[in-house]
Amino acid sequence: MGPGLDQTRMAAVDRFLKDTYLDPGRLPGALLLVARGGEVCHLSVQGHADVAQGRPLAEDTIFRIYSMTKPIASVALMMLIEEGRLQLDDPVAKWIPAWRDLGVFRAGTLKTGWVTEPPKRPMLVIDLLRHTAGLTYGFQLSTNVDAAYRRLGIGEVEKGDMTLPRMVDELSRLPLEFTPGEAWLYSVATDVVGYLVELVSGQPFEAFLAERIFTPCGMADTGFWVRAGEGHRLATCYEHDGRGGMRVQDQAETSSFLARPSFISGGGGLVSTAHDYLRFVEALRTGRPRLIGRKTLALMTANHLPGGAWLSRASRAMFSEAAYDGVGFGLGLATTVAIEKTMVAGSNGDWFWGGAASTAFWCDPAEELVVIFLTQLIPSSLWPVRRQLRSMIYAALD
Repeated sequence: MGPGLDQTRMAAVDRFLKDTYLDPGRLPGALLLVARGGEVCHLSVQGHADVAQGRPLAEDTIFRIYSMTKPIASVALMMLIEEGRLQLDDPVAKWIPAWRDLGVFRAGTLKTGWVTEPPKRPMLVIDLLRHTAGLTYGFQLSTNVDAAYRRLGIGEVEKGDMTLPRMVDELSRLPLEFTPGEAWLYSVATDVVGYLVELVSGQPFEAFLAERIFTPCGMADTGFWVRAGEGHRLATCYEHDGRGGMRVQDQAETSSFLARPSFISGGGGLVSTAHDYLRFVEALRTGRPRLIGRKTLALMTANHLPGGAWLSRASRAMFSEAAYDGVGFGLGLATTVAIEKTMVAGSNGDWFWGGAASTAFWCDPAEELVVIFLTQLIPSSLWPVRRQLRSMIYAALD
């Protein structure tokens, strides 16, 4: 492979993944791609796409990337902002009038009715991008509002007959967790971003992504369902079995990702491959092809949390794809703002996110470095593999 990495050390990374995660049955497979200066300088593919069948993971295996969809949806909205078609400080109610009177939760349940108070300020478009909107996820499991999301199936990518317009309509009748801008809470906000893209552009969300991002970048295997004839490339997804091992969560041959879903989720609905996602990240890093301008990317990768706080301090979520000190949150992705506080190697100004099935990426512009890690195990919080990979890959930089 090309320059930029000590290959002896990278071979040790591959052995570490095999010995620590694959052989003991903690992960089904592991695809690790490392690029510097736009050149792939390390690619390893180990383990299985389906364990029971003995089907090996391949370089072109298709993965559920779940929340790694969020940066793509966020870039789509920023394209429309660059065109002047909406603004970050627009009230969301300008575009979704039914949300004009959303209140903040005080008491009640979906069954008994809600007691709310007016928010101190309206929800803005920027709140959707940075998860400060006061929305939530049903899997947070901590409040009556979360419970209502679960009951209604709001934000669930693979279940039910939810649609994007219906989700927005359901949310008009539910309270916010807090006044917009007061805190960070991982949420369906990025699904609402997809709805705004659809509304403002006049195109179906999936059509906008295909025309404006996937086709220019050459991302032929990325979409909200696997293309006809390519189902044999989809990996089976696993979940932790509570005993240190795995059980099947979504069998590839019967997966809902093989057909068009009713719910087109900008928060977590895409499937993709390592090379496709690299093309997206490299397009942002280099401006080729030009998706958004460099100043727009700088705005997206700045820390937008209230008071410049770290994610670990501003978050009210039980779950995040990044939960440690020194990390801020921008518009659709996290960014490192105080590398010494993260207690892991890296650079200030890198940007990154992950997905529920333990996938992850990061881009370090200072080092011209992009890393893509793909596997299929839920939940992503189970093993510290992302932090371990950071330490080991930065140790291998020439």
